[in-house]
Amino acid sequence: MSHLFWLDNDAWGAIEPHLPKNQSGARRVDDRRVLSGILHVIKVGCRWKDCPREYGPSTTVYNRFNRWSRRRIWINILQALVDKGVLVHSTSIDSSYVKAHRSAHGGKGGRNRRLLVSRAAAKPQKSTY
Repeated sequence: MSHLFWLDNDAWGAIEPHLPKNQSGARRVDDRRVLSGILHVIKVGCRWKDCPREYGPSTTVYNRFNRWSRRRIWINILQALVDKGVLVHSTSIDSSYVKAHRSAHGGKGGRNRRLLVSRAAAKPQKSTY
């Protein structure tokens, strides 16, 4: 089972006090397994529903990520990992720049309305033979 965990025992010891306790509801899936499932989805980049079953139900993994995000628990978890030396505190800004042609928003001729093929066929032709 330990091969599934993304965090070692020292890192887990640092963040365990920051996790919510005494939650009501159905029997809880182990926080360490769910947290490893969340990290798996984030690191691998797969969809939540493609999270391996060993981490618990995918809906549980997703819902716990959402709940912890709303309650700002992730800030405490990440700060605890930085304090422990597992992570480095850094900031990054992602910027994408894509150049588009000035008429890339529409086809040739701009925004003029065009007739449907059926209506265009019903109109008399403009050319004379």
